[in-house]
Amino acid sequence: MPAAFPEMWENRVRTLLQDEQLAPWLDGIPEIDTQVLEVGSGSASESNIIHIPITTFRPGVLINNTTYPIALVAYDDTSMTIQLDKYQTKVTTLTDDQVMGSSYPQIDSVTKSHRDDITESKFAKAIHAIAPQVAVAGKTFVIQCTGDEVTPGGRRKMLWKDLVAARKAMNDAKCKKRGRRIVLSDDHVTDLLEDNSNKYADKLADYLSGEIKGMLAGFQVFENVDNPMYTALGAKKAFGSVPSGTDRSASVIFHPENIVKKTGLTKQYMSDSESDPEGQTNKYALRHYFIAVPVMDRYSGVII
Repeated sequence: MPAAFPEMWENRVRTLLQDEQLAPWLDGIPEIDTQVLEVGSGSASESNIIHIPITTFRPGVLINNTTYPIALVAYDDTSMTIQLDKYQTKVTTLTDDQVMGSSYPQIDSVTKSHRDDITESKFAKAIHAIAPQVAVAGKTFVIQCTGDEVTPGGRRKMLWKDLVAARKAMNDAKCKKRGRRIVLSDDHVTDLLEDNSNKYADKLADYLSGEIKGMLAGFQVFENVDNPMYTALGAKKAFGSVPSGTDRSASVIFHPENIVKKTGLTKQYMSDSESDPEGQTNKYALRHYFIAVPVMDRYSGVII
C-alpha cells in the first residue's frame, strides 16, 4: 500500500507502545537482556519465547570458622523457558480518506484504540501473574482485611493493621526490605481514604488530593483499577473470569527484584483497499507480545 506508507504506521505504533509499556508499578524493572525467539512465524501456533537463567543458590556463611578445609558447595544454575503472552486486536476497517497522507496525527488517531486495548490487557495480565495463586507458608501470603463489612458478599474494609500484617508476612518470608511494593486495588484505596478517624489518618492519605501516601508500612504505594480477583477463601480466580458476589479485588504485594519482564515483537497487519474495489476500505490490526512474571513463587502476597 505505497500511498499509505504502512512501514511508517508500524514504526509509529511500535514507538507509542514502547512509550506506554511501563505501568507505574513496573517502573524500574529492566527488560530481560535476552533474545526473543520467534517460533512458527506466520502459522497459527506462532509464539515468542525467551530463555533466562534462574538460580536459588545460597552458599551459606561461616562465622568464626576454625575448621579447614572449608566445605564445598556445588553451584546449581538452571534456566527456564518463558512463552510471551500474545495480544491481538480485532480487525478495524479504514477508508482511503482516513489513511491517505499518513501524518502522525492521523496515524495516532486511527491506532489509538488498538494501542489502548493492548496496553490495558497486558498490564491486567501482568498484575494477575505477579499475584500468588494461594498462600504458601514462608513464601507467599493471602491476608484477609479486618475492617467493617461493607458488602452483602462479606468484603471487609482494609485497615492500617492489615498493611502491618503484610509487612510481617514479607519479613517472615525473609524478603529484602528496601524496594517492596504494593499495588492497591480501587476498593482498598477507597477504604483508606475513608479511614480518616484514626490516629494514622494523616499518614495514610492526602484527603484533599484523594491520593494515598507514597510509602505505607515500608511499601512503595501504587494504585491500579484492574487487579486480580480472589475467592473469599483466598484462591486466585482465573484471568478474565467473571467475579461472583463474594469475590474480592486484591491489593498485590511483591518485590521488584523477583519480577522479570520482556517486550517481544510487534506486528502490524494491513490489507490494501485496492483489493476491495467496492468498499474501497483498508483493514488494520495489531499483534504484540509481552510478559511480566515472578521468577520464583515467593516474596509476594495479597490483601483481600
